[in-house]
Amino acid sequence: MTGRFTVVGIGPGDPELMTLRAARIIGASDVVAYHAGVKKKSHARRIADGVIPADAIEEELRYPVTTGTTDHPGGYVGAMADFYESCAVRLSDHLDAGRDVVLLSEGDPLFYGSSMYLHDRFKEIYPTEVVPGVPAFAAATAAISGSSGPLVRQTDVLTVLPGTLPEPELARRLADTEAAVIMKLGRTFPAVRSALAQAGRLEGAWYVERASQSEERWLPVAEVDPDSVPYFSLIVVPGDTANRPTADRLRARDAEPSGSAATHDGRTAELLVVGLGPGPDHWLTPEASAALGEVDHVVGYAPYVARVPPRAGLTRHASGNTVEVDRARVALDLAKAGERVAVVSGGDAGVFGMAAAVFEAAEDPAYAGVPIRVLPGVSAVQAVAARAGAPIGADFAVVSLSDRLKAWEVVERRLRAIADADLVLAIYNPASRSRTEQIATAHRVLLEHRKPETVVIVGRDIGRDEESLTVTTLADLDPETIDMKCLLIVGAESTRVSRAGVWTPRYVR
Repeated sequence: MTGRFTVVGIGPGDPELMTLRAARIIGASDVVAYHAGVKKKSHARRIADGVIPADAIEEELRYPVTTGTTDHPGGYVGAMADFYESCAVRLSDHLDAGRDVVLLSEGDPLFYGSSMYLHDRFKEIYPTEVVPGVPAFAAATAAISGSSGPLVRQTDVLTVLPGTLPEPELARRLADTEAAVIMKLGRTFPAVRSALAQAGRLEGAWYVERASQSEERWLPVAEVDPDSVPYFSLIVVPGDTANRPTADRLRARDAEPSGSAATHDGRTAELLVVGLGPGPDHWLTPEASAALGEVDHVVGYAPYVARVPPRAGLTRHASGNTVEVDRARVALDLAKAGERVAVVSGGDAGVFGMAAAVFEAAEDPAYAGVPIRVLPGVSAVQAVAARAGAPIGADFAVVSLSDRLKAWEVVERRLRAIADADLVLAIYNPASRSRTEQIATAHRVLLEHRKPETVVIVGRDIGRDEESLTVTTLADLDPETIDMKCLLIVGAESTRVSRAGVWTPRYVR
């Protein structure tokens, strides 16, 4: 019979935070293994010192490299792979001999723990178990609770982030969550601090060092000396839904009369509706870019809000699809309270975008004092047409196949009318995961009115790294290949495919 392999979480540092179960299992073990840094004593061994049996065999697993350089031919990754393989060999000798092995893991074993690499190797070979432990961020949150309050409450979302993420990505994620814990500091601290500032989360962010240990200290991130940050440190960004800047609280704070639309600096407040273009930053207009750099709030569908870079002073309000009027009301409430607000939309906000939803919500007399200004953007149909050549160089029509806000009978009647009029047709929202029949029906309807050789352009993710452009015919179009990332342009009878591209003559004979 083989021995049992158990990974035991021993908490963040204070031996009193080790669970009773962890202490019991360690105390009954034949072999106790623990990691140690280069030329350092094992932190895990120190925590568990009081419960390790005197007759237990101890296996110190010393890392070959941590933050330094290595001459291993495979670099850091190769050196660590060889290290974990050698550790597995050492511990498997004990397991094969029938001895139970405990591997000590600081904090919780499955939370960025090195023990996972040995657990992965052993779980299919030996009986294994994981004993959870108190994670470091729980101890850190407790340490600052008197100054910061709870980590999360009510509907707050907590995001745990490694400080090794690229700075722009870290800033984006920090701006999109209510609360955050940032691990893996040390040399990453300057970039992490910069990301917090960009996301507008530096104020209220706490740095905690050696949580629960005798050397524990904590202070605001803004006051930390970057050269003094050890590996055993993290950042806590408390979130508090109860105190987020909703429109009602903003109005109460500033005691403005109902219906007032004056900003706090005396200017007339207005709600901007901004088209972001199809995707690439260089397709964002200078006017839109400047406007987004001045507002206090950005409201929109989550993927579009994510395209607005986080910065200090900017609050991003992301929501799901299909709630356009609700998010428009959120934006109008904020603008009415005197906040500078932009509602963002992909492409051009006036083409199947948020502009119409904002004007619909603004019909409510409560918003009579809020001016609305729409800033145009490059539309998806323009982007696809430009990639193909000049297929919309003459009269054309634009239709959405979504029947969420209109009956399919209306869509089909319009398709037939456009086909009969011999207009170039741009098709938005051709399909989705829950809407797969509409494009097949539209294909059949168009074939009833157009020649099979009619030119069809399929643009997918135009302007993005995955973009593709296909020029085919109505007869050869396969509806099953069309999804929500596509926009179709169906040519008129005069539309041509030439050496230079697809184009529709300006003249009609």
